[in-house]
Amino acid sequence: MVEEMKSEMAEVTSLSRGDVVKGKVTKVDDNQVLVDVNYKFDGVIPISELSSLHVDKASDVLAEGDEVEVKVIRLNDEEDKLVLSKKAVDADRAWDELQQKFESGENLEATVADVVKGGLVVDLGVRGFIPASLVERHFVEDFSDYKGRSLTLKVIEIDPAKNKLILSRKAVLDEELERKKVDTLESLEAGQVLDGTVQRLTDFGAFVDIGGVDGLVHVSELAWTRVEHPAEVLSEGDQVKVKVLKVDKENERISLSIKETQPGPWERVSEAIQTGDVVSGTVKRLVSFGAFVEVYEGVEGLVHISQISRRHISTPSEVLEEGQEVKVKVLDMQPDQKRISLSIKEAEQEADREEIENLDRNNNNGSMNVTLGDVFGDQLRRLK
Repeated sequence: MVEEMKSEMAEVTSLSRGDVVKGKVTKVDDNQVLVDVNYKFDGVIPISELSSLHVDKASDVLAEGDEVEVKVIRLNDEEDKLVLSKKAVDADRAWDELQQKFESGENLEATVADVVKGGLVVDLGVRGFIPASLVERHFVEDFSDYKGRSLTLKVIEIDPAKNKLILSRKAVLDEELERKKVDTLESLEAGQVLDGTVQRLTDFGAFVDIGGVDGLVHVSELAWTRVEHPAEVLSEGDQVKVKVLKVDKENERISLSIKETQPGPWERVSEAIQTGDVVSGTVKRLVSFGAFVEVYEGVEGLVHISQISRRHISTPSEVLEEGQEVKVKVLDMQPDQKRISLSIKEAEQEADREEIENLDRNNNNGSMNVTLGDVFGDQLRRLK
């Protein structure tokens, strides 16, 4: 026992400024903490030496009975004064670890201790600062809800001599995005149907994020109907389904289609039009052998030259012009082959027949004293 006491006394007498020792907290006041470090009197940790960050009360950091490692920053036996620092020990250890992470590029976790002008502050044994521009990949207007959040960070600048530690969460997110981009590119194949988010609209199409990589939906692939500008049918942030048309992994170019994920007009036309129907249409193109008439949005049928007029014509342009509205009768429908046969001539005959039948009914009711032959002789002959 005597030898042990002598050994302890020898250890006590050798205590000097800069030594790092372990001790136990004996008392916690608002502005300081008393610690027994096996010296002839207790040491004091001022509140300013508890943490690299601002501390309101010493009890926020230490409690009575806690084991703590401290550095001697001042010793005066004549005044019975021993000033200790927990912050200095934490900082020495932290700078070494942070330097290693900086050199290796390893990520670290930290909790946001405070939101200050220009960014966020974390405690890593030393004060770390995350500039506002390095918190997210996008602009953030209000950081108030970041306090208390745990973030994965990367050290991008370190200078212990100046007590400078700059961290970035954006660098971590960028790395994650790049890894995700590589994985996505490797897994992409033409024909896949994927969920995506519209990122940007341009005059020639829309760029859609399909998992860390953007693909282009050309304006011609936005819808089955004609689209002049992507803004007519899309907005940034829209969630869409896209079909992969082509993948150039080497150049990271991906061609996508939105319209290919939707039923086309030829798949829907049978729900609206049947063989034998008389419908309105718009002349879209005139060719030597007839006219193409749009009878359903995105669907054009052919009126053969022999079905354009009751009289003989040499070219469709003799009686028709592009943009003209006409009535046509559906002669035959083959949507699976994208073919519809139409007739303007038969549509006119249908109209004449209906008019004759209406007049016939009126005549039978006694409203007319003339025969149908007197009025429609020529038309009746043509219908036979």
